Amino acid sequence: MDIRKAVLIFTGTVCVGLGVLGIFLPLMPTTVFLLMAAYCYSKSSDRFHTWLLNNRWLGSYIKTYKSGQGISVRQKATSIAILWASIGFSIWMINGKLWVTLLLAAIAIAITIHLLWIKTYRPGQSDEADEPQQPDPVRAAAEL
Repeated sequence: MDIRKAVLIFTGTVCVGLGVLGIFLPLMPTTVFLLMAAYCYSKSSDRFHTWLLNNRWLGSYIKTYKSGQGISVRQKATSIAILWASIGFSIWMINGKLWVTLLLAAIAIAITIHLLWIKTYRPGQSDEADEPQQPDPVRAAAEL
């Protein structure tokens, strides 16, 4: 095994651990870490990647995102809260360098927009909800 694969497996395993913590800790994101783990595993180990995607507790986080169903409101809110907390801490630590503050703020805004743009997953939601529905004659009559 080369060093690149070993580093990716190690990083993926750390991300899985952080993702599992995110299930239980309200301010830790889950999906972000599991997606990073899936990426690391996909580049380093088919066995670990398959295990992660088919895991009965963790696989659903990745599958809903990769299938286009999105991420939950809780996952979005947690990710955005941690993003802004870490960016805010970084801005506070640099203490006054305007260009770095503006760069960090721009990055945080872009990531926030991206996270809000991702479809929101609601458990029990079917793919049929995205298809156009036939008009309901009773509802149409009631609206008149």
